[in-house]
Amino acid sequence: MNNFQFCSPTEFVFGKDTEMQAGTYIKKHGGTKVLLHYGGSSAERSGLLGRVRQSLTEAGIPFAELGGVQPNPHDTLVYQGIELCRSEKIDFILAVGGGSVIDSSKAIAMGVPYSGDFWDFYSGKAEIAAALPVGTILTIAAAGSEGSGDSVITKTADGLKRGTGSDLIRPRFSILNPALTCTLPAYQTACGATDIMAHVFERYFTTTAEVEITDRLCEAVLLTMVRETPRVIAQPDNYDARANIMWAGTVAHTNICGVGRAQDWNSHMIEHELSALYDCAHGAGLAVIMPAWMEYVCPHGVMRFAQMAVRVWGCQMNFAHPESTAREGIMRFRRFLKSIGMPVNFAELGAKESDIPYLVEKTGIGTGRTGGFVSLGADDIAAIYRIAANAQA
Repeated sequence: MNNFQFCSPTEFVFGKDTEMQAGTYIKKHGGTKVLLHYGGSSAERSGLLGRVRQSLTEAGIPFAELGGVQPNPHDTLVYQGIELCRSEKIDFILAVGGGSVIDSSKAIAMGVPYSGDFWDFYSGKAEIAAALPVGTILTIAAAGSEGSGDSVITKTADGLKRGTGSDLIRPRFSILNPALTCTLPAYQTACGATDIMAHVFERYFTTTAEVEITDRLCEAVLLTMVRETPRVIAQPDNYDARANIMWAGTVAHTNICGVGRAQDWNSHMIEHELSALYDCAHGAGLAVIMPAWMEYVCPHGVMRFAQMAVRVWGCQMNFAHPESTAREGIMRFRRFLKSIGMPVNFAELGAKESDIPYLVEKTGIGTGRTGGFVSLGADDIAAIYRIAANAQA
């Protein structure tokens, strides 16, 4: 295991009706005037926004509002949010929604005190030195942004989808009420579950030896998702299954499963170009890309893939031919994704194989290579896209 530092200062408030405590926790964390940031009309129709407004009003906290966050959040709304916060002298941002809303809130938070263009943080031109505090009320278990220091934004002008991160943008508190996810359509639920599993796999596939504790943590989250995802799709109102998935999503991305070990993240990088170009759900894109990445890199780490196959998917270990066990595990993963309604190839996602050269170009890899479990160049990424284009469950 490698040396590491771990900091996860977010205060998690879990359970039924906890959204009614939003005002209390904003006060606790120093907020005096709030930007209420959210997505579409569903939060309004469900009554959630009304309950949050009531909580803020009862706590004596004035607020401004900015809705309209879309999946794969864009920079245009972030710029609006930054100007609104400055003009209204906002000192706290409350994100009500899923990962897209939280990511947009984090981008606004880091942009307000910065004198330049907030995109500098996403393009690597600047590092985050200050940010407004952020709190969240989570409405979909997926991105893990409620407990992470990460944010991903799409630049509208050129379709670039890029991420940045800092402990300065970790939420001060996150309210997690599993009941808020019960009205999610099955497809969104499955997309979220896929994203959660991908966050674990990005950490699980490592070149670091002797990491049994985090291996087992990763496997526990994965086994939870394999058990609970079909349950919530069949029984959308199953609170207990929703609760297990919601906490799994948070555990998957606070990095408690990834400390002390090298991580990969190439599947996320490769997928970002799909969701930027086709505006598909991030989880759906990962359902297509991650098994394709696994197929391509499997020969470079057969025993780790075989371990996954045995411990997560219940495969029998073939000691004479461990690669056959490894390949069976990948096949079972892809079949699981198909069983919960996820796409497994480009056609099902709405992507085009003819766009692969453009997708590779947009990654920005050029003639370089990207590290991780296996180092990849442009030709490798193109090969992964081709596997994804033609995959079958």
